[in-house]
Amino acid sequence: MKIGFLSDTHGNLKWTMEALDYLSDCDKILHLGDVLAHGPRNALTEEYNPKDLAEILKSRKNISYIRGNCDADVDEMVMDKDISKSSDFLSWGDLKIFATHGYLESENSRFYKALELGANVIVTGHTHIKVLEEKDGMVILNPGSTTLPKDGSKSIATYENKTFKLIDLESKKVLKELKID
Repeated sequence: MKIGFLSDTHGNLKWTMEALDYLSDCDKILHLGDVLAHGPRNALTEEYNPKDLAEILKSRKNISYIRGNCDADVDEMVMDKDISKSSDFLSWGDLKIFATHGYLESENSRFYKALELGANVIVTGHTHIKVLEEKDGMVILNPGSTTLPKDGSKSIATYENKTFKLIDLESKKVLKELKID
């Protein structure tokens, strides 16, 4: 099974489509929030087009959503998708994922919640900064932002064959890999 991860698309049609094209062979995709709205702290990007993006996402069947701090009930209505959960526990094969956008809890409370749920992976968004590391037996993944990176490059992530990869969306180069047992 191949799983794709993206976050913080903020209504940018061009870069969200680039991400979805790259992730087109994924069985499942997890969007970690801030799907359509640009948010009050972000400038509008040239490719900002939440209306058309909502129509495209409406037709996608393999994407699960976590609600971010910029997501609203109207986003859920126009996409006709459930984006009501601020966190979720997902089990896909060997992966037991605690997924959250990452603005409602501290890193420590997130870690203990994941342990309590029996997760072996914590996946977040929100910071627009890529993270892929193993900490105390737990994989920590933040795919960064497809649209408004705060660390220099637009990015996404994948999981396949027990390997996580962070991918630079513009160059399509793998930035970091982490193989798990």
